[in-house]
Formats: sequence, structure tokens, C-alpha cells
Amino acid sequence: MRYANIWPRYATYWDGMVINPNRVSRFMSEASYAIQYKATYQEVEAETEVPWPMIAVIHRRESNANFLTYLGNGQSLGQKTTITPIGRGPFYPPNAFVDGAIDAITMEGWGSVIDWRIEKQLYYCLLFNGIGSEAWGVPSSYIWGGTNVQKPGKWIRDHVWDPNFIDPQPGCAPLLWSIAKMDQTVVFSRETEPVVA
Repeated sequence: MRYANIWPRYATYWDGMVINPNRVSRFMSEASYAIQYKATYQEVEAETEVPWPMIAVIHRRESNANFLTYLGNGQSLGQKTTITPIGRGPFYPPNAFVDGAIDAITMEGWGSVIDWRIEKQLYYCLLFNGIGSEAWGVPSSYIWGGTNVQKPGKWIRDHVWDPNFIDPQPGCAPLLWSIAKMDQTVVFSRETEPVVA
């Protein structure tokens, strides 16, 4: 799925996104947590050029923001990973989380990304998790969970699609929006033309 084919739809979703009222306080709490650990995420940003809020929201999705886990899949930093990506680590203190996060981002090849406008952040979050739900015509809950954009349907385990399941986890988009609302230094640039990533 090419960036040029998805960003206009994601831009429209972003502009019309509304966090479900019963989820607002949770998103604000999770945004506050991300901001509390901003300096740690900025260490990863300094080495990868990936924006710290994007790192924070992926961390939330992959492991509920547990700093003892590998950013790439949420497994323990103290062991080699056994699920995709397999065989990463172990990573050791004092910089285990940062070292592991840099490793995960490097594996994704994100060093070649020219800029990180909001549409592109959402696109790469989608690629990070997988585009499977898009094949079913369902906006990814990994991105849009907890908003008016979210629809039922999720891969509940490998190769098993449940068309009725509503993912309860927070989506990357509303988390990014909440972080920016609470931290005025976070400002998103926007896509203006269909450029290739």
C-alpha cells in the first residue's frame, strides 16, 4: 500500500476525527504519561530522527508503554525476541529500552524518511503494525481505535479475522492528537501534495 494512495484518506480521517467521549480521560492520561517520559523518547529521536510522540504511541500500542519491553513487539528486553521481529536482543541496562527502540526503528528502515508530517506518521504506524485490516475495507484500529473513525473488525491472532471485534486499545492517531493538545511544543506539519514516501 503506497503512501500516495493512502494519505488523502488519512488526512480526511484526521480532520474529522473525534475521540469517543467515554475515552477522552484515558487518552489524556496516556498522553500525560508519554510527556512524563518525553526525555527518554527524545533519546531515541536523537538517534533515529523519528518524532518522539510517534515513538511514544507505538510504545503504548505494543506494550502498554512498559519500559522493560522491546519497542518492536512488546517482548522482554532481557531475552531474544521469539515473535516478529525474531532474534532481536537481548538489551541490557542502563539503556535497554533506548537501545532496543533504536534497533527496532533501524530494522524498519525509517532513517530514509524525509519528513514526518502527521499523515506520514500515521502511515508508518500502519506499516509497523500491518495493513491487514485495510484489505477488509476497515480503517486500522491500531491507528484509529477509540475514535469515530474506528469500525468493528480486527485480526485477533495470526490469520484469524473477527469482523465483529472492536479493539479496546488506544489508537495512534488520537494518542498523537492528545499529546499535541497537552504539549504545545508538538506541532504537526501537514501533507499538501501526493509525494512518494
